[in-house]
Amino acid sequence: MNAHPSTLVIGYGNPGRQDDGLGPRAAEAVELARLPGVDVLCDYQLNVEHADDVRRHEVIVFIDAALAGAGPCFLRRLLPRACGAFSTHTMRPEAVLALARDTFGWSGRAFLLGIRGYAFGDFGEDLSSAAAANLEQACALLLTGLREGLLDAHVTGPPTYDSYTPCHGGEPCTKAST
Repeated sequence: MNAHPSTLVIGYGNPGRQDDGLGPRAAEAVELARLPGVDVLCDYQLNVEHADDVRRHEVIVFIDAALAGAGPCFLRRLLPRACGAFSTHTMRPEAVLALARDTFGWSGRAFLLGIRGYAFGDFGEDLSSAAAANLEQACALLLTGLREGLLDAHVTGPPTYDSYTPCHGGEPCTKAST
């Protein structure tokens, strides 16, 4: 495998709902870094069409705001898990991966970067000051892993089939011990 595999970063969330925009903001920071072999998408929410984007890359990084848990962030391996039904309002990244695997034969690696946010109740594009600080640290962690081509070396917890649980109670943004 290449030292720098073909990578897709997908930041998702609602930038008009304060800290819910952390995913797109992080993806924009990755895009500004112009890393070779790294493609970036920003979206309001995940949908079935993202499976087609996933199939074209060896490594996928989903970025979302974490509603609870310790800050500044967590990075975990994400495993595909099919779900019986989904819509654009409930599509989770593990379901996108399963769809890419089952439809297109995708067999790459995926990660979930959750960035701790604090303000989600009001409309507005400004991040809370604490979330902005978490975003900066999360981007530093992600960009280091992408530049090295070794995201696995920067994970902060065990692999998961469930993006919902860590995004509602994640771990601190520190390297996991092995």
